[in-house]
Amino acid sequence: MSLVGFVSFLLIGALAGWLSGVIIKGRGFGALGNVLVGIVGAFLGGLLFGILGIHASGLLGQLIFATLGALLFAWLLRFIKR
Repeated sequence: MSLVGFVSFLLIGALAGWLSGVIIKGRGFGALGNVLVGIVGAFLGGLLFGILGIHASGLLGQLIFATLGALLFAWLLRFIKR
């Protein structure tokens, strides 16, 4: 992965974390926490959809997969926290 690819991965993950915090409506993990959840969620979403054979094309597709991964990761964190 090139430096540009890595930076874009981090930016998409940060945006996905912010979106997941908005979707969860105030039940996020704070600004920095949401960004970290988004970055991990971007990795998780890409991994899970890749296993299923579904690949994102373009920025919007990557953002959707990352946001879904961030929502899944946030749900898992809340499940474990209880």
